[in-house]
Amino acid sequence: MAKRGWAGVGQEIGHGPNLRGQSAVVPTKKLERPQDHSYTALVGTSDDELTASYRHSGFGQDLGSGTSPAVLVVDVCRAYAVEGSPLYANCEGAFDATASLIATARSTATPVIWTRVRYQPGGADGGLFYRKVGALSCFDEGNPLGDWIPGIEPAEGEVVITKQYASAFFGTSLASTLSATGIDSLLICGVSTSGCVRASAVDALQNGFIPLIVTDACGDRDQGVHDANLFDLGAKYAQLLDLATATSLLTP
Repeated sequence: MAKRGWAGVGQEIGHGPNLRGQSAVVPTKKLERPQDHSYTALVGTSDDELTASYRHSGFGQDLGSGTSPAVLVVDVCRAYAVEGSPLYANCEGAFDATASLIATARSTATPVIWTRVRYQPGGADGGLFYRKVGALSCFDEGNPLGDWIPGIEPAEGEVVITKQYASAFFGTSLASTLSATGIDSLLICGVSTSGCVRASAVDALQNGFIPLIVTDACGDRDQGVHDANLFDLGAKYAQLLDLATATSLLTP
């Protein structure tokens, strides 16, 4: 499949002030990345050795896939798709897979639930998280980087959860919404793997919903960080599956 550009064309990128009233600075050149992105390079051992060690200790047991899934689309917005954004993730392939998963869900009447991040200008409602990660000013009300990616947007009637923190569950009505509609598992896609995807998956487990992470529909700014977080999530908190398997779950 040819890569598709998800950022939108010819639009200005703006940033609101930070907590000190200063404008956020956007880098103008592409980030330099390490040559070796592999998980093996991060942990210093082979994937096979590490997997065997974890399995021997009882990690990575099967949670099943549930019987009533929904798709959870985590924070798929222009901040992660526009080069020059401080949150740019360089993961167009993950956006392609996300779009495909959403299309399958809609064609099978599977609920699609979206999350987005919004702050008051200056981040007064962002607490320590906003202070820790200056790039979150991308999500100040009115900043176009917080807008949906053109072509990957909620349809009429789909639930949109607005949050201020990493997890889709923290400080939101998501758990109540899922329980009220009988949903028992979440096919999770979006960005970033190490941040809001991870936090949402962990909280899904802790709230009694099976997290099913669609690995090729998630992205992060570095492949090694992406792989390491997927490994850890699969060992302790979630089921990992690729797009083809997720599609087959929705179209038995």
